Amino acid sequence: MKQLKNAKLYRMVMEDHVCPYGVKSKWLLERQGFDVEDHHLTTREETDAFKMEHGVETTPQAWIDGERIGGYTDLTAHFGKPVEKSGTTYQPVVALFAMMALMALGAAWVATGRPLSILSAEWFVSFSMCGLAYLKLRDVENFSTMFLNYDLLAKRWVPYGYIYPFAEGLAGVLMTAHILNWISIPVALTIGSIGAISVFKAAYIDKRELKCACVGGDSNVPLGFVSLTENLFMIGMAIWMLIKPALG
Repeated sequence: MKQLKNAKLYRMVMEDHVCPYGVKSKWLLERQGFDVEDHHLTTREETDAFKMEHGVETTPQAWIDGERIGGYTDLTAHFGKPVEKSGTTYQPVVALFAMMALMALGAAWVATGRPLSILSAEWFVSFSMCGLAYLKLRDVENFSTMFLNYDLLAKRWVPYGYIYPFAEGLAGVLMTAHILNWISIPVALTIGSIGAISVFKAAYIDKRELKCACVGGDSNVPLGFVSLTENLFMIGMAIWMLIKPALG
């Protein structure tokens, strides 16, 4: 029988709060084959006393073979696992576009019996517009503040920063339903064109290193190609819906 390795873990487990990183630390240690001696810090006073005694600023804290390893991030690094890094990332946009693509394929399959079609491409763009609008609408105030860093119209007329996510969502919903094109087309074409020009100027002409407000005001997405793509999608969709009737 394989003998388990031993580790000590001190973490906050209170009536009104269980530290999520403590739970993750215990799970990680057990996954690495450790028998965890799990010590609960059940009050703020007990937690503060523990931190003072060991000269640490945070909990949880783990020990392996008598050596203090540290908290969850330290344990992750100790076991050679990828450590989450702060800074800019495209992950939120990639995740959103991937989910919207899958939703469009699924919806088109139900509607037409074929996952790949012109309809699935249209819905991918309109679903993405709705999803991006939702992320902005979670905190319009924060979005509008970040938006002011680079959008040319918002800098001249502040209310535009508050209007933008509603306009994007409206155009996305109407384009999904294929109704009221006389509203959705000019709205998407207008906000998409202003956005594309603004992003291109800030990122490629002025070469400013900014965060994009495309997925909301708490975004860590860098301003650049992905931000430009959102606006080009809207422009392309507006043009397509404008010429589509003529194509039969």
